[in-house]
Amino acid sequence: MDLTVVAYVIYLLISVALTIWVAHTLSRNGKAFLADVLHGNEKLADAVNHLLVVGFYLVNLGFVTLYLTNDDGVTDARGLFEALSVKLGVVLLVLGGLHLANFYVLNRIRRRGMTEREQTPPAPPQGWAGPGKGPWAPPATGA
Repeated sequence: MDLTVVAYVIYLLISVALTIWVAHTLSRNGKAFLADVLHGNEKLADAVNHLLVVGFYLVNLGFVTLYLTNDDGVTDARGLFEALSVKLGVVLLVLGGLHLANFYVLNRIRRRGMTEREQTPPAPPQGWAGPGKGPWAPPATGA
């Protein structure tokens, strides 16, 4: 068997395994974060989580397959390791970049939601209490 084909097989096995592991880890640990971003709506958080995982698989596996080719060919064991290290290193960088991009966008949405929650009063105002009225006003003096 040609060493280039061996490199392709090893690259695909490792890349697909890494993609599945990262997607599973992000999905499992991202549920709580998404629930917070979406104000406790668990059903919507699960749906968004699933859509993010599907998108992650599509983008990353698409990149892995597009990046499969090797124009130089692999002639020896050293070339095999060098080709694999470059390809897997780039895949890992893309995985990390996708994770950071997702986290950045979700964190922006979360911050916007927190800002909106801070600006909303806990109860609607009941009316204006003018000076000298209410429990915080100084006690009235008899005249």
